[in-house]
Amino acid sequence: MAEAVGRRREVMVVLPGLMLAMVLAMLDNMIVGTAMPHIVAELGGLTHLSWVVTAYVLGTTVSTPIWGKIGDLYGRKNIFLISIVIFMVGSVLCGMAGSVMLGGKDSGMAELIAFRAIQGLGAGGLMVNVMAIIGDLVPPRERGQYQGIMAGVMSLAMFAGPLVGGLITDNFDWRWAFYVNLPVGAVALVLLWLKLDLPKHQNKVRIDWWGAGLLTVSITAMVLVTTWGGNQYPWGSWQILSLAALAVVTLVLFLLVERRVVEPIIPLQLFRNRNFTLISAIGFLLGFAMFGAINFLPLFQQTVQGASATNSGMLMLPMMGAAMVVSLFVGRAITATGKYKAYPVIGGVGMAIGMWLLSTMGVQTPSWQTGVYIAVLGLGMGFLMQTTMLIAQNSVEQKDLGVSSSTTTFFRSIGGSFGVSLFGAIFNNHFLSELTGRFGAETAEKVAKGGGRMDPSALAQMPPQLRTGLLESLSTSISGVFWWAIAFAVVVPLLAAFIKEIPLRGGATQSASEPEAVTPAAS
Repeated sequence: MAEAVGRRREVMVVLPGLMLAMVLAMLDNMIVGTAMPHIVAELGGLTHLSWVVTAYVLGTTVSTPIWGKIGDLYGRKNIFLISIVIFMVGSVLCGMAGSVMLGGKDSGMAELIAFRAIQGLGAGGLMVNVMAIIGDLVPPRERGQYQGIMAGVMSLAMFAGPLVGGLITDNFDWRWAFYVNLPVGAVALVLLWLKLDLPKHQNKVRIDWWGAGLLTVSITAMVLVTTWGGNQYPWGSWQILSLAALAVVTLVLFLLVERRVVEPIIPLQLFRNRNFTLISAIGFLLGFAMFGAINFLPLFQQTVQGASATNSGMLMLPMMGAAMVVSLFVGRAITATGKYKAYPVIGGVGMAIGMWLLSTMGVQTPSWQTGVYIAVLGLGMGFLMQTTMLIAQNSVEQKDLGVSSSTTTFFRSIGGSFGVSLFGAIFNNHFLSELTGRFGAETAEKVAKGGGRMDPSALAQMPPQLRTGLLESLSTSISGVFWWAIAFAVVVPLLAAFIKEIPLRGGATQSASEPEAVTPAAS
């Protein structure tokens, strides 16, 4: 009992710093999402909107396995602090994009995309290390409670992000959507530097840089294929076919390397465990459907429904509030009962229903109705957000805790990368097609390019017929994105039904020092 109390006290000392680091990553995404219409209005490039998100998610995706493995080998504290610093540097650069100091607005969107990738490299270390550090300090049976708190904080950050982003963009410059990360990051950095005490490793095993490089090239090529295919280049063009071939070749080489190195970035033997494989697939689909589709909600609310940036943020609150309440409930329930299988199934069903409801939106859909739809989506997210990580961590030995956390986060991130890029391509194609059908090809091209700097004031000055056609085209295109998201969301509960409920380690009769056993591979 004394050991458990001491462990709980140790966790509570560092928990504020971990919570701030989590807020740092989650808050940024939601703030930027709300600020995007204003960013596009100043820097231009509506057709490049998805790349601002894709670059960030891609940076997070390719770096997550590396952060997790380095933490396992050399200790997590310093690695975690370095990732916070990189994130803060990326935030400063993003805030400076398009400024006179860096070349002016003509290159602003390209600069922002590049700096978002740097920011994403830091964010990859934030998410995986928070979960892995909790795994270091708390056994799985008690972990549900703390991960429930962290999931609640994630929801709170997502809850506050749109509102903060709206207030910033309505009352200040959109650049403060990035600069606001600096005080939060500084406090987290100081707290963790002073309070976080983790064992240091002196491991002489070399990092699998070949594997990391091949994985990075393969993922980047795949994202470019989904982003450019059928949009910037025809699917049968040499550019797309070359990228697809590069993705396949580097992926095969990566798998060969991982089978031979001593400390692989992603240990392939983890996938012999049924639960781990299922959770990785669920994470991929969750990221694909959720991050890919939600990216378009602020655009719908601010352009089609005419909400201000602040009101757009407030309209996202039902989703975040529902997710936060459910996450806290699920965390406590798992700690009390040790049962978890039902939650990802329920969450998958809720997410699919939410996506279907959002796909029915149109120009006449009132804001309150959108709020109900996204609240349903939030309920589904709340059941899924922390149970996936808990199941993954309970499937591996303690020595692989970081890499299990990073691999799970990696699959969610890569799903988000593909989702954002693919849905962005679907949106662009659908939007241009809708405009062409209404106004003809020549006018559609002009409207699409003019829409690259679209904001509420610009819409108000358009001729009524043009404005109506533009809003209807936007609405139909965004609804189409949610229709595609349904196809991926419905697979989540089907996969979750096959999860085998393994007793969580570290119950009342097991000490924290007792190693976690690997669950047997299912036949």
